[in-house]
Amino acid sequence: MDANLIAQTCNQTPYPDLCVSTLQSDPRSAKADVKGLGIIMIDAVRAKAREANLQVEELIDREPGNTPARNCRFNYDDIFQLDIPQAVEAFGKDDYKSAEIGMTNVVANADSCERGFSGGSPFKDESQALHDVAYVAAAIAKVLRS
Repeated sequence: MDANLIAQTCNQTPYPDLCVSTLQSDPRSAKADVKGLGIIMIDAVRAKAREANLQVEELIDREPGNTPARNCRFNYDDIFQLDIPQAVEAFGKDDYKSAEIGMTNVVANADSCERGFSGGSPFKDESQALHDVAYVAAAIAKVLRS
């Protein structure tokens, strides 16, 4: 594992410790360049989004009339159908501006979901984890642009 590359890259993100721990937990980081680290982080975003979305769906199952939860479903549909695919495709084309936008849109969708609940959702920890890892992924894309 190239700890120097990980540290150097993660120090340019808003959450360096989260970045380092996320990348070090994935064995692909050992041979990855910065682009590879960005792709690994997008995979982490996808995993965090799945965790949060599961909580959304469970809440809707328990409370079918819960309007904020139902609105969150639309946010997560965007995350899975638009934002993450945009970032994955953009990384594949070395279009790091579009990758950054895709991950920034994940942050916006997670935040929009949370704003629908007064005092925070029952899954605010999962939403915050998604927000943070998506911000890190956006920052890595920005590093690649410079």
